[in-house]
Amino acid sequence: MIDALPDRIDALLPQTQCTRCGYDGCKPYAEAVAAGAANINQCPPGGAATISALARLLGVPPKPLNPENGLETEIAAIAVIDETRCIGCFKCVLACPVDAIVGAAKLMHTVIAAECSGCELCIPPCPVDCIVMAPRPMELPAPEAMAAPWRQRHAARKARLGREQQARAAARRRAAPSLRDKAGAIDIAAAIARSRARRNSPNQS
Repeated sequence: MIDALPDRIDALLPQTQCTRCGYDGCKPYAEAVAAGAANINQCPPGGAATISALARLLGVPPKPLNPENGLETEIAAIAVIDETRCIGCFKCVLACPVDAIVGAAKLMHTVIAAECSGCELCIPPCPVDCIVMAPRPMELPAPEAMAAPWRQRHAARKARLGREQQARAAARRRAAPSLRDKAGAIDIAAAIARSRARRNSPNQS
């Protein structure tokens, strides 16, 4: 059940996670709108329909989409990778907010068309410009039907990234004592060498 205002606002957003609103995903934008820190007209993918829905929810007048956040698109799109030009750099995989791109480093990548939110975040980091936007095929679920799955995939991705960050931090903590031990052993070995050198020095009586 949706009770909190940020959740009610988030439920009205398209969940493309495109960041064009100026926030790192739809939920942070919803929280900012609820707090009065962001306006209701900052979501280009949602466009006029989302602005009207937010205005009704919040009891405020609707307003035109802020052009600083982008333009409303009439045709839903998905990313398409030219696999003949893909160099497997993995940058698009890291950029995708809904984990809709699969592939391993130095191997060909591909977009899972049904899962792509059309956010376009994969395009800027591509060093060989092998990603373009194409109309979303009619046989795929409509973007409106994908809002909940995109929200879930984005949340799962953030949780996974959090776990990976914690694992890296734990690995660094485990490695730190080992490095200190090695440094200590080197210092001890150097001290022993100096002591032996002094004993063997002809200047020592």
